[in-house]
Amino acid sequence: MNEIQQANAPLLWGDKRYHTWNYHLRQQFGEKVFKVMLDAGFTCPNRDGTITTGGCTFCSARGSGDFAGWRRDDLVTQFNEVKERQHKKWPDAKYIGYFQAYSNTYAPVDVLRDYYEIILQQENVVGLSIATRPDCLPDDVVELLAELNKKTYLWVELGLQTIHESTSQLINRAHDTACYYEGVEKLRKHGIRVCSHIIFGLPGETEEMMMETAQAVAHMDVQGIKIHLLHLLRKTPMVKQYEAGLLKFLEQDQYVRLIADALEILPPEMVVHRLTGDGPPDLLIGPMWSRKKWEVLNAIDAELKQRDTWQGKEYKQT
Repeated sequence: MNEIQQANAPLLWGDKRYHTWNYHLRQQFGEKVFKVMLDAGFTCPNRDGTITTGGCTFCSARGSGDFAGWRRDDLVTQFNEVKERQHKKWPDAKYIGYFQAYSNTYAPVDVLRDYYEIILQQENVVGLSIATRPDCLPDDVVELLAELNKKTYLWVELGLQTIHESTSQLINRAHDTACYYEGVEKLRKHGIRVCSHIIFGLPGETEEMMMETAQAVAHMDVQGIKIHLLHLLRKTPMVKQYEAGLLKFLEQDQYVRLIADALEILPPEMVVHRLTGDGPPDLLIGPMWSRKKWEVLNAIDAELKQRDTWQGKEYKQT
């Protein structure tokens, strides 16, 4: 992170007014590093009947791993195929194995260990990022993650989505906010980096509610955040909620403003892994402007510059 050169000068991370994932990785490794998205064949406890069925109402049939490898392929095949696809954008880079689809700690420890280790053995892999739910962190799994954290660069990406219990029930999240705090605490006892996922635009949520979720994350003991735009995909349970009038898409200018508001209240050291989201074009119902990812990101940059603001400008420690 750069030092502020003079009073009221913007805090910059490279040429950005927020602490980007790319900036963080270049500081950590001294070169380009990208994620290789994987589908290890897991499911979730709110899909298989352990807690409930149906999954989160926004989640696609591929467990939000629509850009990951195909689960019909073994992990090494997936890794190589996705890696080569990414290399078209970044020819020279190292890799983080990203266990993305479904809940990637929801299996016996011996299975998890084998899957994680086989990716760590691939050439030029410098770490792992493991996406999961806070109710999928039994003690033996946390111990395994603690072992990994001692020998490689590790993030656990933990889905929160919202702090509001009424919304969690509406989207069939099937755990409460207290469970999330407990999951964070389990991981942080071992110094494991945690990235919180939240979604702006969930059914029934006001702008104030979205900002309350961002404010809560700002004061959690988490080291990263992903802010997703709610996008509606065909064949998800949320389609029925949309048809029932429970969901109204955010407009692009509204979303850009909300992101700038959120960045202002996040601590400057928190790594911003993502600021928007998109879905497969053949499945996307809306908002259609989400397909223009770079236009959205450029609009966020412009909003921050126009306001003369940056990540952490309004952050207040408690």
